[in-house]
Amino acid sequence: MLKKRVIFTLLYSQGNFYLSRNFRLQKVGDLRWLNENYNFSSVSSAIDELVILNVSRDQIDWEDFYTMLKEMTANIFVPISIGGGIRNIDHASTLLRSGADKLVLNTSLKTDPTFVKQLIQVYGSQCIIASVDFRNVENKTVPFVLQGRQALDLSLKQYLEYVCSLGVGEIYLNSIDKDGTGQGYALKELKSNIDTLGLPIIIAGGAGHAEHLHEGLEASYIDAVATAHLFNFMGSGLSDARKFILNLGVKLPCWST
Repeated sequence: MLKKRVIFTLLYSQGNFYLSRNFRLQKVGDLRWLNENYNFSSVSSAIDELVILNVSRDQIDWEDFYTMLKEMTANIFVPISIGGGIRNIDHASTLLRSGADKLVLNTSLKTDPTFVKQLIQVYGSQCIIASVDFRNVENKTVPFVLQGRQALDLSLKQYLEYVCSLGVGEIYLNSIDKDGTGQGYALKELKSNIDTLGLPIIIAGGAGHAEHLHEGLEASYIDAVATAHLFNFMGSGLSDARKFILNLGVKLPCWST
């Protein structure tokens, strides 16, 4: 049986990290602030993977993003997935050379499937994570692209089946309605949409404390839980959450400290 995973997500734009609530962003601090509050050099004992998403609403400063990634990953020894605005092979290859292990794609899944397949051919499906945002619209679970600004004329299940057909390695599902609320994951909305996909599923959006992480991991159809809620997991919060989950019997990878 594969072990489940705990993932921490960081939202970045133009030199600063952000909190998000229903995809509305709030700046919280730069890399120095993050290191002072989280000591990311020792984060490998608390999480299994790190995801960093560039959430710039304007044109991305790629040189700034590459530099941040190199600085941040110098002393971090967990797999790192990077996403946000990846539109060509140059972006992808430079991110991978700068410290990324996997690439996270969102809007291009819909707008440029040829590019997605090209990346899979070059780097392998295990390198590509499909990020899918969704929310409830008139009692229907609807997928969105363009940072949650554009709804697709498909059900979430239809879109996920399409995404799987591209050949991606896993899926990162983020609830816009739950994002940043700390009210728990959208498990009820997800179960009927993902239980037959056959790919590893990461859920995000809504985790406010360790109990929410545990609840997500207890679901048989979920492989990993992610949180981007910086303030709720400051200091020893991530380590304490991991200990809590392990003590309840969830099979997580065990790292030496």
